[in-house]
Amino acid sequence: MSAVTTALTTAGLTILVLMLGTWLLSLALKNASIVDIVWGFGFVCVAWAVRLRVDEGLAARQNLLVLMTTVWGLRLAGYLFWRNHGKGEDYRYKAMRKHWGPRFPIISLGTVFGLQGVLMFIVSLPVQLGQTRATPDLGWLAYVGIAVWLVGLFFEVVGDAQLARFKADAANQGKVMNRGLWKYTRHPNYFGDACVWWGIALVAAETTVGKFGLIGAVVMTILLRRVSGVVLLEKSLSRRKEGYAEYVARTSAFIPRPPKAI
Repeated sequence: MSAVTTALTTAGLTILVLMLGTWLLSLALKNASIVDIVWGFGFVCVAWAVRLRVDEGLAARQNLLVLMTTVWGLRLAGYLFWRNHGKGEDYRYKAMRKHWGPRFPIISLGTVFGLQGVLMFIVSLPVQLGQTRATPDLGWLAYVGIAVWLVGLFFEVVGDAQLARFKADAANQGKVMNRGLWKYTRHPNYFGDACVWWGIALVAAETTVGKFGLIGAVVMTILLRRVSGVVLLEKSLSRRKEGYAEYVARTSAFIPRPPKAI
């Protein structure tokens, strides 16, 4: 079996076991929201599983990809656990549960857990494929990737911390967060997510087969920008936050830039 086949098979089986286990746990807890916490952790599992099974790759690149993925995944999983613990099921899954009634458990297996498993497999392609080649050595592209990854991690960590501090102040109830990084982009955490995965993909892209991992970064960016990130969240925010339309008109949706004068 080739290293690429081993990596892809290992990742697929890891995700299958993880998502099936998470689905079963969600049935016991009656809470499908746990899939959001497992999302980040799942990438960590994939990175380590491939690392332990593939020994043909360049150790320095393998270790770097695993480190970058682990730091990002554990931070995201930990943050979401801290933010959501004890708050019950997210409104999105409650709406699905109400809509499907007794059929929700089996429907959620495919539309929630199965779908996220497929997306996890695609997005994690750079972590999988970048570990399968021993050449070339780490070069300038890897260092560019590390720099992009660091920018992304900064936007995620600082953006989440600023938002948490803003929400903790009761005086800000119902107000729009437009300070700090949120002054320059309406979603610094999503922009950071995208940068993290472009950074990981660039590290992997130094190898021939690793270039296909760029697909993962593209898919993650589309998800964040057009599907489950910006678009979905802003439908809710525009209804709940007074002055949000003005904030939208003034502030970039994704890529940071100085706010417009209106």
